[in-house]
Amino acid sequence: MLKDRLFITSFASISALGNSSEQVWQNYLQQKHFFSTVNYLDESTYVSQLNKESKNLVEKLKNEQSRYQDLDLSVLYAILSARETFKKSKTETKDFGINIGSSRGATSLFEQYHDQYLKEGKTSTLASPTTTLGNISSWVLQDLESEGPEISHSITCSTALHGLLNASAWLQSDMAEAFLVGGSEAPLTPFTIAQMKAVKLYANFDEKEKWPNRSLEIDKPRNTMILGEAASTFFVEKNADRALAEILGLGYASEKLTHNISLSKDAVCIQKSMQMALKQAKLDHVDAVVTHAPGTRKGDWAELNAIKAVFGDRLPLITSNKFIIGHTFGASGGMSLEMALLMLAHNQFIENPFFNNKAEKSKTLKTIMVNAVGFGGNAVSVIVGK
Repeated sequence: MLKDRLFITSFASISALGNSSEQVWQNYLQQKHFFSTVNYLDESTYVSQLNKESKNLVEKLKNEQSRYQDLDLSVLYAILSARETFKKSKTETKDFGINIGSSRGATSLFEQYHDQYLKEGKTSTLASPTTTLGNISSWVLQDLESEGPEISHSITCSTALHGLLNASAWLQSDMAEAFLVGGSEAPLTPFTIAQMKAVKLYANFDEKEKWPNRSLEIDKPRNTMILGEAASTFFVEKNADRALAEILGLGYASEKLTHNISLSKDAVCIQKSMQMALKQAKLDHVDAVVTHAPGTRKGDWAELNAIKAVFGDRLPLITSNKFIIGHTFGASGGMSLEMALLMLAHNQFIENPFFNNKAEKSKTLKTIMVNAVGFGGNAVSVIVGK
């Protein structure tokens, strides 16, 4: 059980769904995907890119200060999301911590500087400071003029939700009054996508395909993961006055690897993280689960096995968002948490077309669990409630 009650008092994101909570919610209601097509190495590839309005915001940010023009997109996305989250929190203090992580970090800049080195045998003065993983949180701290602690980490695809774990520990120990947490990812580069294709996880291009990412489809014949870019951030504190939702339970676990990218068939780490979160929340059930479900055959199947093992025949409503926006790596857990918070706020469940829910959909949504799983056999589960 949490020693002190913790609340999410604001949140924001920037992704293919837009850059405001209202826009994001309306796009969820459309029940269509937000994938576009790019050409890498003469091959058509699905990706999930920021919309035009959001790209314009990024360009405007780069022109605010000359030093912002040298930052990676992952940093710029985080700054924009964090600014909106901080603004919506309506807090007056500067004494808050920052923990924004990423799976890949400054992917575009790293590839750019490495290419320069291969061609010229040297690289830019800014190559090191602008490609360190810690520069996401540190630049957000500089931009918001925070006076609290600054933490950076990469725990692959569960990075954003691990930020909530860190914030909880700091807040429960009274070492901080509030934390701004989340994840940011800008992975749409030829080399990053080539890595996913090398492990045979990426969706094949088919212009006739209605749903290129088939997250939660159990009998799909091939992997259908698609990469997306995004940043998602949340303001967490003990003050309930401005609360949008309460963090009821947090769970985490890892399992022994059988392969660098695989889970066990019953996703033991997800089972343990869900059980820990339920125990902390003093619950044996939740109304809905937002799954990690990246659209891979083994990953989706294993997570559903884990959910069935934990909840038995009494399954909650189950959904995902990767069939709409793809996999945003370190930001993905945050994007799923945002989806859960919006469903709570609007008391409306967003269906996944590939999963036939048998649970009652008309009831009031009071508690939602969010799962995130990462390479390395780790998982995080978070339960939020009204």
